[in-house]
Amino acid sequence: MPKKRSGGGLTTTQQAAKFLGVAALSGVVLAGIALPAAGALGLAAKGTVDGFDEIPANLKTPPLSQRTTILDNQGGQIATVYSRDRTVVPLTKISPYMQKAIIAIEDARFYEHGAVDLKGILRAMNRNVQAGGTAQGASTLTQQYVKNVFVEEAGDDPAKVAEATQQTLGRKVQELKYAIQVEEELGKKKILENYLNITFFGQQAYGVEAASQRYFSKSAKDLKLEEAALLAGIVQSPSRYDPVNDTEEATKRRNTVIQRMADVGDISQEEATKAQETPIKLKVKRPKNGCITAVSGSGFFCDYVRQIVTSDPAFGKTAKDRAKLWATGGLTIKTTLDPRSQAASNEAATSRVNETDKVAASVVQVQPGTGQILAMAQSRPYGLDQSKHQTVLNLSVDNRMGGSYAGFQVGSTFKPITAAAALEKGISPAQSFTTPSSITLPADAFHTCDGQAADTIPWDVENETESEKGTFDMTSALGKSINTYFAKLEEKAGLCETLTMAKKVGYDRGDNKPLLQNPATTLGGQESTPLAMASVYATFANRGKYCSPVAILSVTKPDGGKIDVPKSTCRDAMSEHTADTINQMLKGVVEDGTGTAAGLSDRDNAGKTGTTDERKNAWFVGYTPNLSTAVWVGSDGSHQVPMSNITIGGQYYEDVCGGCLPGPIWRTAMTGSLNASETPAFTPVDVPRAKPKEDKDKDKKGRDKNKPGEGDDKPGDDSPFPGISIPPNLIGGNDGDGRGQQDGGTNGP
Repeated sequence: MPKKRSGGGLTTTQQAAKFLGVAALSGVVLAGIALPAAGALGLAAKGTVDGFDEIPANLKTPPLSQRTTILDNQGGQIATVYSRDRTVVPLTKISPYMQKAIIAIEDARFYEHGAVDLKGILRAMNRNVQAGGTAQGASTLTQQYVKNVFVEEAGDDPAKVAEATQQTLGRKVQELKYAIQVEEELGKKKILENYLNITFFGQQAYGVEAASQRYFSKSAKDLKLEEAALLAGIVQSPSRYDPVNDTEEATKRRNTVIQRMADVGDISQEEATKAQETPIKLKVKRPKNGCITAVSGSGFFCDYVRQIVTSDPAFGKTAKDRAKLWATGGLTIKTTLDPRSQAASNEAATSRVNETDKVAASVVQVQPGTGQILAMAQSRPYGLDQSKHQTVLNLSVDNRMGGSYAGFQVGSTFKPITAAAALEKGISPAQSFTTPSSITLPADAFHTCDGQAADTIPWDVENETESEKGTFDMTSALGKSINTYFAKLEEKAGLCETLTMAKKVGYDRGDNKPLLQNPATTLGGQESTPLAMASVYATFANRGKYCSPVAILSVTKPDGGKIDVPKSTCRDAMSEHTADTINQMLKGVVEDGTGTAAGLSDRDNAGKTGTTDERKNAWFVGYTPNLSTAVWVGSDGSHQVPMSNITIGGQYYEDVCGGCLPGPIWRTAMTGSLNASETPAFTPVDVPRAKPKEDKDKDKKGRDKNKPGEGDDKPGDDSPFPGISIPPNLIGGNDGDGRGQQDGGTNGP
């Protein structure tokens, strides 16, 4: 029989013999108790060497919990998250002083013995007998490393931690069995490297790199003698020798380590004395863990990234796998967040709505053409302390991704979707309807996609004010947000066609349920989210091509490998001409319609206001060719607050409207985000307008034929529109006073 296995290792029989001999000599000192050596021999003989060759792979390369770093699109750090603060580094990046210090104090004969130090065991047995108890242990660094692997794998499970740390002979024999083979398969240098990366150094720091950063704010490769000795001394009892809380006790322990280094010849006595006389000088770096530490108010975006990692199959087959990856993966996640846009959006969200107000604000920015989420901000700070008005409820996203239960009714910001559906069906922008300020449409006026009547009762629709009546075409109806017009336009275009267009442009319900086939949808009666609305309007900016929102650009694993992250998917939602037409009409909203308070003066921009019943939600969603931003203001609690006769951000509002509060917030966010040197323009397109109907009692110049002296050729007639009678309120918009009287509300559910 050959003496060694292929690969140079001992045979199973030889390993078992070696194991039995060591176990017999060690007795129960390995467990810190004094029992006869025969006990260990008896236990070992009962089959503990079964499967001796089957060392678990994770003992050689354990999946250590490491911090995950989240970066913005410029590489700046947003936040770090971890269950255990650890950064794994190779031995070459650990100070030689640190290597020598830990060996000197924990296992001075580390390079001389195997997995078990027989001399150390005998010495410990003798010391324990003299002391009448457990005065000294005899575990080698290798044995300690094996134990730490078990503890690491236990994670935060109390039962598994108790099992991994139980002081029983069976557990110690198991650790010894693995230690022998780890020695043979890894070698001393790798064991030392693994040990220094896995060990707990107190103050939430796991591994020497995290410990060095925590106590001294420097890398482990730069540790001085006295600093390395301090860290090495902490390992035995992280709470007792904590230098932050007990400098005196930590100093005594550090000096013991230094003297031990001198005794074993690692340093001279002169060096030791000088180091021992050096006071402990800490430069403590407090841990920053989790999305609560995210910069520029990006905690909600950070949490959105967490939701993606823990829910998307790209990051693991099961929810448990994905949760573990987020908590322990040591990932570097580069996101789409733009630092300039985030700072501007955070400033905007908090500029006009205070964290103490009854209502809250949300701002989301999306890049047209890529779907990249550039910013996500709220007026309330991210966190769990409700006494400080903190919240973890992400008002920008749907329920599945950490948002509110259902989202928020979007009001008149839905109307451009109806307009797009009508244009795609061939209905001209010049299509006009003459209506009073309120109308009633029959129950069978709208049909679902399966041809059934959408409702059984007539639908009563009214405009914001009684003065909103007359004849309107698509452009003027969008500018003044006329509810009656869009109810009749949806009737003409078709409810099913309108809902189909909504799906194409990414309009989703906040409760993740399918869209209801309800006629009130055209007035924003179905709840959605700021992220969805920013993506919808980005479709118009992108000339009709919808791109699904994305938050992650790349994910790099600790070993440098890449994870294939979810990508944006783009699709044609409408023709370029339809989108160009919508853009032209929505320019009118910010130029002379309900959104004049939001308009930008230095570039092409377009948008739409929205206010819901009782002013419980107010919106402004707008865009330039290269940026889409949605702003929502409303209640973030279970009770919705009507925003009339209310003070928000220190300013009193008789009636909040989409143009008077979300509009200025939008302008602040856009102004701060956009580069002044980049001013792309919308593609110009002629938008047909409705021609006023001729009055048979008027002549071709609009003069009353029945009044004497008003002939066709009356001298001095200088009318700029000869022969055209313009109905009142056909063209024009909100006077910009911020009262929102021109903004359409919803009569939906």
